[in-house]
Amino acid sequence: MERTGSIALQPPTFGNLITVLSIDGGGIRGLIPGTILAFLESELQKLDGEDARLADYFDVISGTSTGGLVTAMLTAPNENDRPLFAAKDIKDFYLTHSPKIFPQKTGWLFPRARKIIRALAGPKYDGKYLHGLVREKLGDKKLNQTLTNVVIPAFDIKNLQPAIFSSFKVKNKPSFDALLSDICIATSAAPTYLPAHYFKTNGLEGKVREFHLIDGGLAANNPTLIAIGEVTKELIKGSSDFFPIKPMDYGRFLVISLGTGSSKAELKYNAHVASKWGVLNWLTSGGSTPLINAFSQASADMVDLHLSVVFKALHSEKNYLRIQDDTLSGEVSSVDIATQKNLDHLLRVGDGLLNQPVSRVNLETGKFEACNHETNKEALIRFAKLLSEEKWLRLARTPHGHIAKSH
Repeated sequence: MERTGSIALQPPTFGNLITVLSIDGGGIRGLIPGTILAFLESELQKLDGEDARLADYFDVISGTSTGGLVTAMLTAPNENDRPLFAAKDIKDFYLTHSPKIFPQKTGWLFPRARKIIRALAGPKYDGKYLHGLVREKLGDKKLNQTLTNVVIPAFDIKNLQPAIFSSFKVKNKPSFDALLSDICIATSAAPTYLPAHYFKTNGLEGKVREFHLIDGGLAANNPTLIAIGEVTKELIKGSSDFFPIKPMDYGRFLVISLGTGSSKAELKYNAHVASKWGVLNWLTSGGSTPLINAFSQASADMVDLHLSVVFKALHSEKNYLRIQDDTLSGEVSSVDIATQKNLDHLLRVGDGLLNQPVSRVNLETGKFEACNHETNKEALIRFAKLLSEEKWLRLARTPHGHIAKSH
């Protein structure tokens, strides 16, 4: 059979691996993983033809905040039942729309005063352009229609608990089968930046479910573990889509986890200063939002640390790839300074990451450190080959004539 990436990925039960792609939150810094994803998809196209798309190779794609938006772009179907966006289109999407989502105000003599007034008055941005854009692009597409399984977290401010929108969950909980546009707006509703999002859905027997949601980064800015957790629940239930393995056998997972960069190198707070902070300081100190930085950075690093240890313990380090840059500084570390200069800088950061060595977070120092001599580009080329081999192995093992969408 001629290889073409447009053939649907068969269930993992016909293969050897469970493939996971995860994308962190980070506002306009979504350009960084967007650059990485474009490279990975181009490598898959070299192997399987120009029609190849990332959704054709991953059992699960997860994303938080801006990563959730990218997840929807990569998995929502167009009129031909193919992904709405190719990975290479993500860059132009951000370059075109970020300045309108995050319009830059000028003319203030005292920018810090403006920040404080904004923090007191309400969200920094009204979100109207973002909401209209997302609804236009995603239309009436719902969670159950994605071309592969997706996992997108948000946080329910009314119930004070995470709300995980998962393709696996909608099978038994139809109240979570929301519009993809509502899910994207919700997971991107970062406190102090964009307004919280409310919507409702119909569950079993027409029972209405209400959602009062804010940014998924409060639950999991790095959603990799949530994605693996959703798969693990399917394994425990004995789903026919998955081969029988022990629920914690991460050695059978192939995971690519993409960060959006962080500013650890620059934003260093200390107890002497923080001990004097009030609410406004926690929201606006140092030209950033320390409270949100702490939440998002802690959750992302803990996920990377956990997975690094587990994959190493299972002698499967080469099955886990985390790509992150923790050396951002100045405007490029922001989530919303959408000037052309800054957006171009973010593109250069993404390109530069490809040539950096594969790294892991060191919890003692808090820094990312090289863990082998392989570059991220070399690792992605290797992963592309593994993903292609897994896809075609599954197809070869699929009973004759049984070629169907995997979920």
